Amino acid sequence: MSPFTDNYDSKEKTSDDVEGGRAEPRSSIGSKDKDDPFGDESNSEVKYRTMAWWQAGMIMIAETVSLGILSLPSVLAAIGIVPGIILILGLGIIATYTGYVIGQFKLRYPHVHNMADAGEVMLGAVGREIFGAAQMMFLVFVMGSHILTFSIMFNTLTNHGTCTIVFGFVAMLLSLICTLPRTLLNVSYMAIASFISIVAAVMITMIGVGVERPGDGKIDATVQSNLYKGFLATTNIVFAYAGHVAFFSFISEFKSPETYPKALFLLQGVNVSMYLIVAIVTYRYAGADVKSPALSSTSPMVQKVAYGIAIPTILIAGVINGHVAAKYVYVRLFRGTDRMSKKSWSSFGMWVLIVVILWTMAWIIAEAIPVFNDLLGLISALFASWFTYGLSGVFWLYMNQGLYFSTKRKMALTVANSIIFLMGAVI
Repeated sequence: MSPFTDNYDSKEKTSDDVEGGRAEPRSSIGSKDKDDPFGDESNSEVKYRTMAWWQAGMIMIAETVSLGILSLPSVLAAIGIVPGIILILGLGIIATYTGYVIGQFKLRYPHVHNMADAGEVMLGAVGREIFGAAQMMFLVFVMGSHILTFSIMFNTLTNHGTCTIVFGFVAMLLSLICTLPRTLLNVSYMAIASFISIVAAVMITMIGVGVERPGDGKIDATVQSNLYKGFLATTNIVFAYAGHVAFFSFISEFKSPETYPKALFLLQGVNVSMYLIVAIVTYRYAGADVKSPALSSTSPMVQKVAYGIAIPTILIAGVINGHVAAKYVYVRLFRGTDRMSKKSWSSFGMWVLIVVILWTMAWIIAEAIPVFNDLLGLISALFASWFTYGLSGVFWLYMNQGLYFSTKRKMALTVANSIIFLMGAVI
């Protein structure tokens, strides 16, 4: 039996004693159609619940292991290798747990498709609007980050051959086209290319800095820093794990939502390992002056090769966030109607219109905040820590109302999730 389901199926547990143990009358969860955001798909022309766990795992990896990894070597340079490794590993372990809690919340409330739905469960209509607005702002900012990285990449490849605004517009147009498929299953095939791309790009970067050794060979165990640099370094690590905002949407398109932990553990095993290896190796050879994004820490020729290979991941990771943002709006507008499952021109036309509006907004943000680290820090400070850490603590506390001190285990988990909630508030 999956560890994801034993809290719900075990004969020793009642409906009040799940790891989301808050009892809800069945009528509050709703009918079969309401339980599933896409309704009954038996006669649907467009079927959404089609992903196997490994396909969803590849999407989660492509969404998470992209922009964030490019800033981690500079984190070690800013705060030192020892605290940097501790933070990368520690925040990764906590992110695994908080991702697991999101899965528990989804199984407890099957109709939840996004953060807005989760907010509605806990706080009613007000919670739906607050959580929905925050999710959309975060996703659009992340989309803007990918447009900005695409512009940096093309400036490197062309030696600033044209205006950065033009490169940003090209990124927006390509991203828009790739976001047109309406199901995550179609996006999952692009995610495989994205993963291969980022692995190849960081390998070239590590080999390049290892051969060229642009740094002085000095590694600082700790670095005397100020609050601003330390906080920016921490938020960049948080951003590297900030895929949780899309997890409800991903789980909603699983064939079997109970297999979600497999995808989660695949994601976290890959990203924690890659983050540590890339950060340590690049910092070791690039030194204290390592750049962010990390692909810029090599010679011009190696930079061009690495950036060229990184094009798929720079593009596709942004596309996944764009898809989730567009799907939130689409589901919000047409949930419970046949337009969700039709292949008509009107259905697809509305999807295209939503995609165009969102990517245009992202392009404007990318042009307004043209410094990569500042944009990452702003996104993380405003949203990433809440979606990755703080809200999962809230979800657990909500599901376990009345059970906080029922057992020693519950007491320990109550303390742990309260601390996680405070992390989201502080970081």
